[in-house]
Amino acid sequence: MKTLLLTGTAGFIGSNFVPYFLEKYKEYNLINLDLLTYAGNLNNLNECNENPRYKFIKGDICNRELVEFIFDEYDIRGVIHFAAESHVDNSIKNPAIFIQTNVHGTFTLVDVAKNYWMDKPFTYKKKYQGCRFHHISTDEVYGTLDETGLFTEETPYSPNSPYSASKASSDMIIRSYKETYGLNTVITNCSNNYGPKQDDEKLIPTIIRNALKGTPIPIYGDGKNIRDWLYVLDHCKGIDLVFHFGKKGETYNIGGGNEKTNFQIVNTICEILDTKVPKNDSYKKLITFVEDRAGHDRRYAIDAKKLEIELGWKVDESFDNGILKTIEWYLKKYK
Repeated sequence: MKTLLLTGTAGFIGSNFVPYFLEKYKEYNLINLDLLTYAGNLNNLNECNENPRYKFIKGDICNRELVEFIFDEYDIRGVIHFAAESHVDNSIKNPAIFIQTNVHGTFTLVDVAKNYWMDKPFTYKKKYQGCRFHHISTDEVYGTLDETGLFTEETPYSPNSPYSASKASSDMIIRSYKETYGLNTVITNCSNNYGPKQDDEKLIPTIIRNALKGTPIPIYGDGKNIRDWLYVLDHCKGIDLVFHFGKKGETYNIGGGNEKTNFQIVNTICEILDTKVPKNDSYKKLITFVEDRAGHDRRYAIDAKKLEIELGWKVDESFDNGILKTIEWYLKKYK
């Protein structure tokens, strides 16, 4: 039985990953280290509470003494690092916490892992051969795209917000530990996720919540910013594949192949709500364009061919079906 340290899994993606992973693999114990900041909610993991192979520890990934204790106490044999400050608007208002968590926190984790698993550069301790550090990142590190083209693993980094800059920095830290020390690392950069358990502040939950409350649905700028939407469980399956079978030191992009403008997203959701929870007027009348976000990237889109060809990953959930599942989950939450 191996024990893995997972960070930040009371958040959106991690809280979908943990039950999926526990169900699929009976040979792992999972330790969830999470500070439970604004986006962390332990209710997201209620289904795991009675599982003897899951344990929650409240704590900060920047707390080196705590991280070292966890490695020693539970004999950690792998790390999947989800924890991050991730809300772009918040990074514009308060960039310092993003640098602290995303940069210093990532450094603390990977440095403790290196010291625990390795005797010296490029020499693993005998019992820790194969122990891997998997860093979860974002497509925002690549900056913005024109009307054509896709982000690949070879796209130069060009972050445009304090959030994306902090994630780019953390990616570089992970890369340096592979190059300098020979640590077994992998990085995945994903596109915009959607699905159950996402924090209320994000675009899709905000649209649904405001619509049901009958309050204005805010859309930045002209609503034509494009994102590539990835159903969260498809992302979890990609993480699983890369953690187990990805090549050491490699980066893999995970994208949904669903490019949608923000305006298309809000229209689709309003049309579904008009059918499921009809009112006198269409929910579309609540759409309100607001001042654009500072440094708002125009378009993201990922080429996931490397993951598809090398590891056999594919998108299982269509956007039409995934958005219905998502809306139905939030209708139960907000009822």
